[in-house]
Amino acid sequence: MRTKMSRLIVLLCILAIAPGCQKPEQKAKEERIQLQSIQGTGSKKVIYLMIDSLMAQAIDRGIERNELPAFQFLVEHGQYYKNMVSSFPTMSVTIDSSLLTGTYPDEHRIPGLIWYSASEKKVINYGTGPMEVVKHGINPVLTDLLLDLNGSHLNSQVPTIYEELARRGQTAGSINGLIFRGTKKHTLSIPAWIQRPASLPRQIEVTGPDLLALGAFSNPFEGKADLRDGITRRLGLNNAYSVEAARYLISNNQLPDFLFVYLPDLDQKLHKNGPGERRGVQQVDRQLRSLLEEFGSMEDALRQAVFVIAGDSGMTSILPARDNPVIELPSLLAGYNVLRPGEAVSDETDLILAVNETMAYIYTNGKDKPLRKVVEALSGDPRIDIIAWKETGWVHAVPGNKRQEMRYRADGPLLDAYGQAWTIEGDAKVMDLQIDSAAKKIGYGQYPDGLRRLSAALHSHEGDFLVVTAKPGYELADRSSPTHKGGGGHGSMRSEESLVPLIICGTDRKPEHLRIIDLKPFLLELLARQEES
Repeated sequence: MRTKMSRLIVLLCILAIAPGCQKPEQKAKEERIQLQSIQGTGSKKVIYLMIDSLMAQAIDRGIERNELPAFQFLVEHGQYYKNMVSSFPTMSVTIDSSLLTGTYPDEHRIPGLIWYSASEKKVINYGTGPMEVVKHGINPVLTDLLLDLNGSHLNSQVPTIYEELARRGQTAGSINGLIFRGTKKHTLSIPAWIQRPASLPRQIEVTGPDLLALGAFSNPFEGKADLRDGITRRLGLNNAYSVEAARYLISNNQLPDFLFVYLPDLDQKLHKNGPGERRGVQQVDRQLRSLLEEFGSMEDALRQAVFVIAGDSGMTSILPARDNPVIELPSLLAGYNVLRPGEAVSDETDLILAVNETMAYIYTNGKDKPLRKVVEALSGDPRIDIIAWKETGWVHAVPGNKRQEMRYRADGPLLDAYGQAWTIEGDAKVMDLQIDSAAKKIGYGQYPDGLRRLSAALHSHEGDFLVVTAKPGYELADRSSPTHKGGGGHGSMRSEESLVPLIICGTDRKPEHLRIIDLKPFLLELLARQEES
């Protein structure tokens, strides 16, 4: 999953074949949710389908070729937008946190799939590539993912949609979503073959919505539906589990008022084959159709529920190996003592890397290492797109060649399309901005909502650090980062990776703005109106 669900699965497969790991045993019989208790009111339900790395160009191309009948039906019977702005970095947990809290990472505090905590003096890794996971340690990665992501890292002062619905007396469910914090207690069961080598507790207490399904870790359908959540089925962390779980709720009239359904499979195919991948989108279309027809027909589905179908991030094609697409950051920073994956941070450490595919954070370890000096070490590489940092209340940004510079801060005379006010100095072309000084307006080009999103990433956690992004066709790497030569990648804030499709069916209402952070208030308002009807 953007190294996401797919790389969590790789991690679990490593555990499955590791020496000394035992055959999977029966999961602990912790108390399961009584499904009848999560049934919502009699009003129209809202089902949100998050399809990992779904892109508008794939939908359009498939409809033109008559390959996607379900998507075609939804587009023809609803609202179809091709340019919803995702979060930044365009990585799984950051995007999902933005969707479910309605905030960017400066508020929800999940900076990326991998980042550095200065207070803990450790790299936080929710599950990047297998080699990086092994070097960081399986136990820390699984602890970060299963315990700390929802338990302590996600800002407790920013409510999730699940928490807000619970306060309103409405029900909610999450199927295979990684961000699930809510008000109801649940138990994640860790199979012994994972628990023993990873030194995790057998059971982990968490809070979530009324219904929490997370593959084999939390399967409230056990004994009620065959969701195929064994090792050969990637522990249920797949599209088939998600769709079958949702179909069970539909067929048994057990839908909560709001249901989040995550479909992870497409991302892995696009990483391997690039944005032109067709079979993965066709498979998603068949699964969507089966879910809609569980209501009786696709037409019946739209009469009985509101459907919101969206991607989370786009993807750019990574050049083949012969074109040298991987920007090896340790090589560019050879004059510094760069922390190696898995090593402990020490006084000798100069720089720490946290690479999120086509985006990276570079930290100075609290030392008197001027960020501009690090910028100079990077700026000679023509494959780098933007380098940015914060300094005395301003955000500074330079292109990879460092021939221009701009700086900006919130508040000021210039307004963007979202009503956000800014002061901008220097060369606005660095971030492809169009400024109408007479009208005091800002227009975005290649970096949609770029001022707000870049600032949010730079203020998402403590420390002195750079944000670095790669130009289209290239990706960044540490010594053991996963790479996707000849495939696809994301992470940066360019439009190709940031603009995602949004389809809304069953209602005429729409969000105030087409940004992922605007969907939570839209959904809450929609659910309030459903409740009143």
